[in-house]
Amino acid sequence: MKFSVLLPTRNRLDLLGYAVETVRRQDYDNWEIIISDNDSDQDIAGFVRTLNDERIRYFRTETFIPVTENWNNALEKASGDYVIMLGDDDCLMKGYFSKMSRLLKEFDAPDVVYTSAFLYTYPGVLPGKPDGGLRSYVRRKIFQSTHEAFLLKKEDAIEFVNDALNFRVTFDYNMQFFLISRKLVEAMKPYGPFFQSPYPDYYASNALLLKASRILVMPLPMVTIGISPKSFGFFYFNDAESDGNEFLNNLPDQTIVRRLQSVILPGTVMNTSWLISMQTLMDNFAREFPIKVNYARYRLIQIFSLYAVAIMNRDSSRKADELLSKKMRFSEWLRYGVALSIVARIAPERYRPYLAEKVLVVSGSHPAAYMPPVEGKFTTILDVYDQVDPEKHGVSPRRSP
Repeated sequence: MKFSVLLPTRNRLDLLGYAVETVRRQDYDNWEIIISDNDSDQDIAGFVRTLNDERIRYFRTETFIPVTENWNNALEKASGDYVIMLGDDDCLMKGYFSKMSRLLKEFDAPDVVYTSAFLYTYPGVLPGKPDGGLRSYVRRKIFQSTHEAFLLKKEDAIEFVNDALNFRVTFDYNMQFFLISRKLVEAMKPYGPFFQSPYPDYYASNALLLKASRILVMPLPMVTIGISPKSFGFFYFNDAESDGNEFLNNLPDQTIVRRLQSVILPGTVMNTSWLISMQTLMDNFAREFPIKVNYARYRLIQIFSLYAVAIMNRDSSRKADELLSKKMRFSEWLRYGVALSIVARIAPERYRPYLAEKVLVVSGSHPAAYMPPVEGKFTTILDVYDQVDPEKHGVSPRRSP
């Protein structure tokens, strides 16, 4: 059984080295790493040469291309029986390949394995968290209150996809959660590139749940997702969304944008990229599955997100009204626009952060999920690999709700 680790990268050599090292330290040898260098200024090729390991294969783009295209580049070069995508600031946990190999044999080669994960934030990344920290994704609806591996029912998989089409996150879309069979990658080719849309993980994760015949869910956190000062997550959590989108270099399909002109509203690029990802999913799979994008829900969360910003900053309330005045439907204005506009204008300063948070919660796009912390001092993600045992630290003492 051969595993391929896809590692797209750009100008993050220090982080890339940690990710590569967590693969090299595995207790299983039949693997390859595909490093797809997106026109870095750093000498990534020189770093790979110093490793002197023919299993680590290096490719470089001629220009800075969108992240979706670079992900597809990496996948095209892979030759493994199963494939996992890592960000260059992520890592595999100890025993990843040996654990997956045993599960694949035990469950007769499922199409997809969906694992849990840890979330590691580097020191200084999150506001108010100077020391960073490590948390577990173990309490998620998809794990169905168990710590044992199980095959996900097809009707449950489609329900998770419909939640995404209704702009509610009830499972995690990051590709690091997925180990994907070569057989399924090949089966997806008639639908176009494996990764599509400005947010390729939003599209691909839901496409996998639709097309996979057998999905194995493994609740142990076998990977760690990193948020570093050089990651999209850093921009997102520090209110620098425009910088994050420049970092991704992803532009939406203008044909889809024109088709959705009457739907798209001002607000966060994240929500609109989510919309375009779901529209792409529906365009590709609606003939086979009962799926439909809930445009009204997209507009609701976009309106709420814009007014949440306005509540945080009274001076932007008039701008929010102006941006939405020609776009918001009269029924939307009556149902929630009036109240949100008034709150944005008159709320006392001391209550504004609380009210803005509540507005986002009420929109319901990201249901609250408890992520239990893991104690320890982790200067880099390699410390997480060295110090944390998924069997010990990845199991919550209390069951998921």
